[in-house]
Amino acid sequence: MSGTGSYLVSWSGGKDSCFACHQARKQGMKISRLVHFDRPFNLHGVGPELIACQAEMAGIPLINRKVANKDFEREFKDTVSELKKSDTIHGMVFGDIYLEPHREWIERVCGELGIEAVLPLWGMRTERIAHDFLGQGFDAVVVSGREQDINREWIGRRLDRSFLEYLHTHGLDPCGENGEYHTFVVAGPLFTGKIEIAGSKAVQRDGHWLLNIGDYAVSVDAKQGEVMLDIS
Repeated sequence: MSGTGSYLVSWSGGKDSCFACHQARKQGMKISRLVHFDRPFNLHGVGPELIACQAEMAGIPLINRKVANKDFEREFKDTVSELKKSDTIHGMVFGDIYLEPHREWIERVCGELGIEAVLPLWGMRTERIAHDFLGQGFDAVVVSGREQDINREWIGRRLDRSFLEYLHTHGLDPCGENGEYHTFVVAGPLFTGKIEIAGSKAVQRDGHWLLNIGDYAVSVDAKQGEVMLDIS
């Protein structure tokens, strides 16, 4: 870690941004905000209220912005610039792994904003990332999948070793880095509780299976027991 100040995290709610945040914290970075951009046709398939639950369980303030795809770079820059006015932002953490155009965009935009681009997962083998994610105690649900790659039966199920074996058998990237699937993290060492999803179903849209989430409950760990919040 170089320099002083806090770090933002580009937060999707999925396993890669969550694991990158966790790794950054382990490296000693102070995370001051999770920044979530809610874009049209969100392939992570979750609404802002579930993203807010994650942030609350992580104990990290959330910045949520609803943006159009054509305005994304401008909204991204405006959001970070506004945060820099009230805090010393040294850098921003991203969960990208190997797609070079993504890294080029991140480094260019962060450079123009005068902050460090931090990619803790960059260059790691995706098989290792997936297994480390599970091995370190994270729990995630498969919330979307490209129809040509992912069978409907997997939507709504846990990301586990059987799913990783399915991906391997079908020649798909273990982390879904090419858009094969997306996840939503419901528990893990970054959080003080867990999210239980119920009443959901898989729906088909634009060549993808998406998990339509109905009811869910949030359990928050406390020193004197567990508090359950039922949300429907």
